[in-house]
Amino acid sequence: MDRALARPAAQQPEWPDPEAVRGVRAVLERVAPVVSAEEVDRLRARLAAVASGTAFLLQGGDCAETFAATTEQSIAGTVDTLHRMAASLESASGLPVVTVGRLAGQYAKPRSFPTDASGLPTYRGDIVNGREATAEARVPDPDRMLRAYVNSASAMAVVRALHATGAFDPSGAFFTSHEALLLDYERAMSRVVEGRERGEPKPYDLSAHFLWIGERTRQPGGAHIAFAELLANPIGVKIGPTTTPEQAVAYVERLDPYDEPGRLTLISRMGSAEVRRVLPPIVEKVAASGHTVIWQCDPMHGNTVRSRNGYKTRHFDRVLDEIRGFVEVHRVLGTHPGGLHVEVTGADVTECLGGPGHLTAPDLPHRYTTACDPRLNRAQSLELALLVGEFLRSA
Repeated sequence: MDRALARPAAQQPEWPDPEAVRGVRAVLERVAPVVSAEEVDRLRARLAAVASGTAFLLQGGDCAETFAATTEQSIAGTVDTLHRMAASLESASGLPVVTVGRLAGQYAKPRSFPTDASGLPTYRGDIVNGREATAEARVPDPDRMLRAYVNSASAMAVVRALHATGAFDPSGAFFTSHEALLLDYERAMSRVVEGRERGEPKPYDLSAHFLWIGERTRQPGGAHIAFAELLANPIGVKIGPTTTPEQAVAYVERLDPYDEPGRLTLISRMGSAEVRRVLPPIVEKVAASGHTVIWQCDPMHGNTVRSRNGYKTRHFDRVLDEIRGFVEVHRVLGTHPGGLHVEVTGADVTECLGGPGHLTAPDLPHRYTTACDPRLNRAQSLELALLVGEFLRSA
């Protein structure tokens, strides 16, 4: 693992005290894991059904969790929203839905620029620095990794308590995920588990059940892909409009060398204007390689715009159109449109335009509370699931 992590790693903070980072990692290496290897294996088995075309993957939650918002009420709201979305999708498609939350660990965020508009170091998520616009708050603090662990474990405890009450997806399980971005944290939360994965010990990243590599950190020669290669967890890779079919096949061959259904999810984030043009040759090339992957649509990140009044936002209609294009591509090629990856919240926020409430730009400031990117609110999320269910039924 050390050799993999010695490679160039994009989007990592410039810690002011490397010795303090090593001390925090040493603590995290000894704490109880957030999830278990048995749960990870259970998710992989269920994702195998998605890869084979007999189930559907719903993945959603916060763009960036915050410590302050890691509350029982907030978590329950997100879980309930995903539960209701899953019920709609399952009813319409006739397929069992595997539900994975973007929660209990989604505390790190990649950023486009190292500094913000005011010249301060950019906010990289609560696991790294503070959101407050002060020089002191923006200094990367390794102790925040310990706070992220405590908050993740607390969130997972809430999820388990909800499980005990039956407040889960129609198929009776709920799993967690986050972007495997901050490598100091991810390596410290990895544990070698004996007797698994082709009969040999292999590391599990037990900070979450499912991990994905983002668009900004999927460099073939980088540390993130090399780290993901080693793990037994199900892995996702975000692929944007600059991805070539050859690159997609290279990810598949590296991250799923034994062609194990459920191991790898390719998460397309093309934008509604590009999905019908860019995605087909990628799907064709991967299918021709003989590997069985999960195809999942992230309709959020390729459709982000700046509103007239300065707010980062997304329009519900463009989000929906990208999903429609995604389903159309797979219908034409005879492959399975296997999943949806969305940023949603159970709260009544005003961050995305359109949808059931017909939100417009002047509405955005009313309840714009996201720590980073705009999320669909509860009503928009449920409407989206209903309409996507209709796409799947017709396909």
